[in-house]
Amino acid sequence: MAEETENENSLLPANDRIVKINIEDQMKSAYIDYSMSVIVSRALPDARDGLKPVHRRVLFGMEELGVTSGKPYKKSARIVGDVLGKYHPHGDSSVYDTMVRMAQEWSLRYPLVDGQGNYGSLDGDPPAAMRYTEARLRKIAEEMLSDIKKDTVDFQLNFDDSMEEPTVLPTRIPNLLVNGASGIAVGMATNMAPHNLTEVIDGTVAYIDNRDIEVSELMQFVKGPDFPTGGIIYGHNGVREAFETGRGRVVMRAKAEIEATKSGREIIVVTEIPYLVNKADMIKRTVDLINEKKIEGISEIRDESARDIRIVYEVKRDANANVVLNNLYKYTSLQSSFSVNNIALVKGRPMLMNLKDMIHEFVEHRHEVVIRRTKYELAEAEKRAHILEGYLIALDHLDEVIKLIRNSDTPEDARVGLMERFGLSDLQARAILDMTLRRLTGLERDKIKEEYAELMKTIEYLKLVLSDESLRMQIIKEELIEVKEKYGDERRSLIVHSAEDMTMEDFIDDEEIVITISHNSYVKRTPLSEYRRQGRGGKGAIGTNTRDEDFTEHIITATAHNYMLLFTEAGRCFWLRAFEIPEGSRTSRGRALQNIINIPKDDKIKAYILVKNLKDQEYLENNFIIMCTKQGTIKKTSLEAYSRPRANGINAININEGDQLLEACLTSGKSEIVMALRSGRAIRFNESTVRPMGRTATGVRGVTLAGPEDEVVGMISVDSSEISVLVVSEKGYGKRTDIDDYRITNRGGKGVKTINVTEKTGNLVAIKGVTDQDDLMIINKSGIVIRIGVDSLRVMGRATQGVRLITLKEHDEIASITKVVREEDENLDEENVEGQQTDNTDLTDDVNTEEQ
Repeated sequence: MAEETENENSLLPANDRIVKINIEDQMKSAYIDYSMSVIVSRALPDARDGLKPVHRRVLFGMEELGVTSGKPYKKSARIVGDVLGKYHPHGDSSVYDTMVRMAQEWSLRYPLVDGQGNYGSLDGDPPAAMRYTEARLRKIAEEMLSDIKKDTVDFQLNFDDSMEEPTVLPTRIPNLLVNGASGIAVGMATNMAPHNLTEVIDGTVAYIDNRDIEVSELMQFVKGPDFPTGGIIYGHNGVREAFETGRGRVVMRAKAEIEATKSGREIIVVTEIPYLVNKADMIKRTVDLINEKKIEGISEIRDESARDIRIVYEVKRDANANVVLNNLYKYTSLQSSFSVNNIALVKGRPMLMNLKDMIHEFVEHRHEVVIRRTKYELAEAEKRAHILEGYLIALDHLDEVIKLIRNSDTPEDARVGLMERFGLSDLQARAILDMTLRRLTGLERDKIKEEYAELMKTIEYLKLVLSDESLRMQIIKEELIEVKEKYGDERRSLIVHSAEDMTMEDFIDDEEIVITISHNSYVKRTPLSEYRRQGRGGKGAIGTNTRDEDFTEHIITATAHNYMLLFTEAGRCFWLRAFEIPEGSRTSRGRALQNIINIPKDDKIKAYILVKNLKDQEYLENNFIIMCTKQGTIKKTSLEAYSRPRANGINAININEGDQLLEACLTSGKSEIVMALRSGRAIRFNESTVRPMGRTATGVRGVTLAGPEDEVVGMISVDSSEISVLVVSEKGYGKRTDIDDYRITNRGGKGVKTINVTEKTGNLVAIKGVTDQDDLMIINKSGIVIRIGVDSLRVMGRATQGVRLITLKEHDEIASITKVVREEDENLDEENVEGQQTDNTDLTDDVNTEEQ
């Protein structure tokens, strides 16, 4: 029993050697080690030479193997085996795949390996096995390895400590920018686009000349990515963003031309495709989309590619080739995007870099390489000069040296004797003993003196280089320009300065249009040219086939690309692009507005504002929207508050119970406002008397109503004395009056008489600010439209009855008027729809001089 206990106790020290640790801590530690290994030693390129370790090892291994551009090709298997055994202890496929990619002209903008044999294709075909293919370095790759034997870069031990490998290459090529890189690490990824060598070197030289250069100035040299497969970079915003921040989305398009065949059929010929797109997969996917009816108008696709790409899409006779091509861009890889993410290792740490950062890191690296190379060359030159000095001493005392050597018993005695007699170093003494007899001839003696003299000049120059940074920068510039002259070429990818994304605007001409909105909220757009102009007093042309009890309330002139801000009577604002409104003929009803925007069924559009765009911040901040309600309230808000479209609209103004929004207009902040009442009165006041308010405010009093039956019928903003005020009554009478006839009063007053309201004229229905260059479009409730020139209406007094603008049938009334800008080449058509001449003789100007 005692023996058993003793044996058990003897086991305890072994158990004491087991260290208990928290598994969570161990997992964290192990995963961080693994992550850092992937980031630093596998997935991310070095910012200096733009290479990952595997690329660097392949190039260095080929250099060491002597497979340079001037030597015969060697079997790929031999190269892979050498790199695998010496530097990269991973799978042979990782090394071979890396070498293959560096040889593919469609993968790298400037391939570094010269491959012979089957190296794959753009269709995604795999390369032949490494036993069948051969390779050697290209000349441009030798520029990356230039001076590597001159102590220009640090070396580290390989995986088994048996030999050394470089930590970075002393590249003369800004490879990170020129060839790009991609890789997925742990928690981060990199995706760097290739660029044109000529442009990058021009940009680098500009940076050397001016270290404070801005990215925008560098972009004058480096225009954008330059992909090996060419194609078109569609839009410049993504490029600029990538250059400035290190992240951005570059849209790439295939290069396509529309051609006509001998038979008259149209074909689309694609000669360049976006970078990294698999041609065979793209064609197969396009065929699938045609079969699914997502793309229409293509009868056949042929891949006629040989050495160069040529894909032919035959267009059906009844199809538009431009529309087909735009659909191909939209649905297939003929348009794709390259997401730039410039992450590379700077001093062993991953960093996101913009264009200037990448150029800076390359220049700093080249600067260090030049310093180290110069130091090495200086040391070698001084070592050689030291030996030549010994030679010269020996030659000056030749007979004595020969006698000393002859009388010495051993080479060692001779060496010691030379050192003691002539004060030579051990290196000099050995060099003299190693001299051949032919060096003692007169000609050889002269050569030694010449070499020494040249060497002293070189040493002086190298010392000057080490002491002068500007001279070193000049050397870097000269070497870069030399590289550019050797390898620089023309840009392959064309940059098109246009919108980055496909939008409907690409399909729609920015033509002038008329937008009509009916009482029951039916909307349509019609080309302005469909409406002809008539003489004053005409019967008008049929404008709309309206439903029972429906009539057109708004006639808006715009261009197809304008933004429309629509304001409802409940005080909400909605956005609509003019081209989003369905097109209809002049006589068609249109489409319900509720089907286009999310307007509530019990709400109606009462006012509109046309805006060119909503992205110009200065424009947004210096313009205002002024709104008025039927009860005479007015409100002013900055346009910027309405610059962010929302599908469900926003509150534009708080409307009191029993009131409703009537009008909204865009102003510069310095206009004058005129508001007109149904009772025939109007008020004029400065816009500056209305302070800007937020979107949800109610506003302030603009005008005082004449009674419970009175209401505001319209509002105009006036910013020019050339504008005259046009008012129209419901029975078809109207008149123009000078704006100066309306004196400026305080906001909130009762105003002055603007038209003499009688039973003959009816109440006031509209007020507009017009000039002689405007036309009027008048529409009545029965759907009749007339277009007349404002210049046919003479300016008359403020308190007059006016003249008849349109001949109304019994019980008909004017529903709406709007002004349109006259086209210069438009001819006045004096005929009305019934073929009768306009008769102006019975039009009366009933003047009433009474002013109130």
